[in-house]
Amino acid sequence: MAVNRGTCRPRGFTLIELIVSIAVVAVAMAAILGVFSSVATRSAQSMVEMQAAQIASAYLNEVLLRSFADPDANPVEPSRGEFDDVGDYNGLVDVGVRDQYNQPVAGLDRYDVAVRVSTPPAGSLGAIAPSDMRLVTVTVVHSTGLTVVVSGYRTAYP
Repeated sequence: MAVNRGTCRPRGFTLIELIVSIAVVAVAMAAILGVFSSVATRSAQSMVEMQAAQIASAYLNEVLLRSFADPDANPVEPSRGEFDDVGDYNGLVDVGVRDQYNQPVAGLDRYDVAVRVSTPPAGSLGAIAPSDMRLVTVTVVHSTGLTVVVSGYRTAYP
């Protein structure tokens, strides 16, 4: 009995087919992981930006809620917990976020905050005289270099 070799086909994959399929799968996986990595990085950056904006807003609100004029006529308060007017905050620099009583806020030590209080130029708020207003600028810098700056005016009028 003679066997016809043309009708009997070997089963399975050749070594070349296996290597090509592994290479194709590896390239596809590298592309997919690259996309995931990019999305994760952008997501973390968004969180840092949001935190910096919220920190800047909290500091600005704290300053703007203080009195325009110094109620106790003491030009320099000994600590942030005793700041009672807008001018007391001028030059405040916090390495790491601190609350209004100058206590560190856990988890926010990678942010630095600087507050500047100045007299804005005439006409900044219409007819209000520059002597009756202060421009408060809060700058928050994250250790990655991200910087957020917010500003607001405090006037002598309630």
